[in-house]
Amino acid sequence: MSTSSARRAIAPAAWAALLAVAALAWVLTVRSSSGMPAVPGTMGRDLWGFLVLWALMMAAMMLPALAPVVSLYLRTLRARSNGWTRGFRSASLVVGYLFAWEAFGLAAYAAAWAGGELAVQAPHVTPWIGAAVLAAAGLYQVTPLKDRCLRHCRSPLGFLVHFGGYSGRWRDLRVGLYHGGYCVGCCWGLMVVLVAVGVMNLAWMAGAAAAVFLEKTWRHGKALSVLIGLGLIVYACLVPWYPGLAPGLHMAQMS
Repeated sequence: MSTSSARRAIAPAAWAALLAVAALAWVLTVRSSSGMPAVPGTMGRDLWGFLVLWALMMAAMMLPALAPVVSLYLRTLRARSNGWTRGFRSASLVVGYLFAWEAFGLAAYAAAWAGGELAVQAPHVTPWIGAAVLAAAGLYQVTPLKDRCLRHCRSPLGFLVHFGGYSGRWRDLRVGLYHGGYCVGCCWGLMVVLVAVGVMNLAWMAGAAAAVFLEKTWRHGKALSVLIGLGLIVYACLVPWYPGLAPGLHMAQMS
């Protein structure tokens, strides 16, 4: 294969690899949630079990949106490393990226645990808490901080300029952590919504994954972000009157 052909093959190969990993993560997530309704709390999992599940969820939801960055990163490595080394270094970037989301999973676990306790101890209060969580996530969508983080995620060239100064054995992990930190800053509100609607709510997971992908890759992504924010605020206004709209903070009555 010629050098030009190899270069053209980099981007499709990176996309295919990340989409395959994301698809596998979706399969494992769906299997883990089989027969499990969207209910308050951590679904009976301890911290480590929750973090394993959270890692699968983040791989399923976030890796497709990471593909453009990995493709560009691989192009920058092609002159300095062979195929196996490029693969290892790009994999290190992905691991660093997911580690940033796994760190956020600690906060998600605490929030899910607290939501489960509140749903049992203070069921009349939790609809209002759910509404506040959803409204906060919606409002964040239109803040300058969200916009700044989204600009970073939508402009991987600027990201590559920053990482040019990194060196050492762990540089690729650092690149992944750096980008992952911005991604958490961009998308944490959408992930917090999962606490309100149920961590294993597959429909909301799919919707959030699609929103993340379109926000980062579609030319109207910024406008979509604002529309999502407004939609979450409207949804939040309904929750106090219809608590079942936030099953992650609502203990359904057994008949």
